[in-house]
Amino acid sequence: MKHKEKQQAYGVVGITISLQSAEFLSYYRLKEELVQFCRANGLPTSGGKQELTDRIACFLDTGAIMPANRKRTTKQRVAGITKDSIIESGFVCSELHRAFFKREIGDGFSFNVAFQKWLKENAGKTYADAIAAYKELKSAARGKPKIIDKQFEYNTYIRDFFNDNKGASLSDAIKCWNYKKSIKGHNKYEQSDLKALE
Repeated sequence: MKHKEKQQAYGVVGITISLQSAEFLSYYRLKEELVQFCRANGLPTSGGKQELTDRIACFLDTGAIMPANRKRTTKQRVAGITKDSIIESGFVCSELHRAFFKREIGDGFSFNVAFQKWLKENAGKTYADAIAAYKELKSAARGKPKIIDKQFEYNTYIRDFFNDNKGASLSDAIKCWNYKKSIKGHNKYEQSDLKALE
């Protein structure tokens, strides 16, 4: 059975203008589907998956077109970063930033999601504050499962599938994921998803 046929068999509801937002939000959607709907209905197609989802939900319920988020990042030339340098507004990870943090923290440094979020939310603080925050975030994360942002639902699902099904194949995990995202409700792994393997 092809993927499209599977979706129909499991009852996925396509995005149409007659859909209510509650029904629309009840199913997993690919970003490509969201962009396609926006394009066909004159809505802005820019932004991340969450922004597109919110825009479509608003349109379905009210007919109003939410403008694209025009938050522009001011590209500042970042040269010679020191611990006393101020974190610039609209922070963007760059090789210069990576080199600075590797020099100060060590070769194990990486721009993990939590740290990137901290940097974007703390413009005006110093890079010394950033180093301290990175160490705190790493320390807090030790021994805890890695938190995966909502937009990476697939990654979370696959991780949880393998935690519950040692020795299973990636192919089985993907079959269960395809089943889960095609049914109404949340997209978190549950043992009942294994029915997709029967």
